[in-house]
Amino acid sequence: RERELLKIRRDSDTKAAQLLKMEKLMQQTKDLMDKRVEDLEEKVRSSRRHRRNSLHQSQMLESQMKTVKGELEGTLDHLQELRNVLRRSQQKAEERKAAMEKLAAGLR
Repeated sequence: RERELLKIRRDSDTKAAQLLKMEKLMQQTKDLMDKRVEDLEEKVRSSRRHRRNSLHQSQMLESQMKTVKGELEGTLDHLQELRNVLRRSQQKAEERKAAMEKLAAGLR
C-alpha cells in the first residue's frame, strides 16, 4: 500500500511538473501570439495612415494638374491670338510691300 501511495505521489509530482511546464509553454505561446497581434495591428494602422496620406497627396496632385491644365489652355489661347495677329501683320506688310513695288514701278 505504501508503495502504491509512493508511486501515486511520484506520478502526481511528475504530472504536476509536466503541468507546470505546459502552463509555462502556453504562457510563452500566448505572449508570442499577443506580440504578433500587436505587430499586425500596428502594420494595419500604418497601412491606413499611408493610404490616407497617399489619397491626400493624389488629390493634391490632381488639383495641381487641373490648375496647370487650365493655365496651359489659357496660354495656348493667347499664343493662338498672337499667331493670328502676327499673320495679319505679315499679310499687311506684304500688301504694303506690293503697293510700294507697284508705286516704285509706276515712278520709273
